[in-house]
Amino acid sequence: MILLKQKAVLTLQITAYKRKDIDMNGFICPVCGKSLEIKEKSYVCDDRHSFDISSKGYVNLLLSGQMNAKLPGDNKMMVNARTEFLSKGYYSHLAQAVCDAVCEHFHGGVLLDAGCGEGYYTEEIFRAISGNKYGFKLLGIDISKFACAHAARRLNGQSQCEVAAASIFHLPLADGSVDMAVTMFAPFCREEFCRVIKSRGYLIMAIPAEDHLMSLKAAVYDKPYKNQTADYEVEGFDFLESRKISRSIFIDNPKDIQSLFSMTPYYYKTGEEGHRRLEALESLETEASFEVLIYKRK
Repeated sequence: MILLKQKAVLTLQITAYKRKDIDMNGFICPVCGKSLEIKEKSYVCDDRHSFDISSKGYVNLLLSGQMNAKLPGDNKMMVNARTEFLSKGYYSHLAQAVCDAVCEHFHGGVLLDAGCGEGYYTEEIFRAISGNKYGFKLLGIDISKFACAHAARRLNGQSQCEVAAASIFHLPLADGSVDMAVTMFAPFCREEFCRVIKSRGYLIMAIPAEDHLMSLKAAVYDKPYKNQTADYEVEGFDFLESRKISRSIFIDNPKDIQSLFSMTPYYYKTGEEGHRRLEALESLETEASFEVLIYKRK
């Protein structure tokens, strides 16, 4: 009986070790859909479509027909502002909650950060899963080349990580190739997530809670409003749970207040008077409230 138990433990250890060495699918060619391999400083498919890795460390897999602007996504100023704001830890409670959910449900394979932005959450996820016994590949995609450059720099050439400029609506990934996808406030394309996430794989989504940044909105608008809450149900997925997290953040730097506001959709919807009120603020205490939604692919 003891020998049987020892054999079972040994088998589990060997399985876990082998899991580190499995070949995990990465990006596919956006032109023909075949697998891409890294050869020297380019991604190349069997049909010889080639995509150079930029000096910033990411690959551009965004085809011209998938862009709605010459430089789509966040511009350099917006990316720099968000990078500086997040690096000060204002949203560290959200990063921790997302990492907790990832570590609870991710057991190796391919993890996609869809809409990775400047890579703040991607880097935190990488740190969280690096200590586990499972092999993994972490893929980050964002439509902004400026954001991809920041994300690639954060991940600093880690062999398990790859970053690509690509559209969430045209993911350069094979059907059923993703074990878990994480999306943080990014546009949501249900069809693409259904296509690339494996059956029984996971989707983790972060959204603003009803009272997120209410004090900020009260300082800017005459009639501040709560964020709308959407139906949790997503076709093709089982909804498992919502984890609500919140804390009050105090900002005593006008530049950080401006950076926070520029990260929100309110920035482009606010008139001149609202911007003047914002610029007059020397400090701000506001709610940073979120929901982390966890789904399982049917």
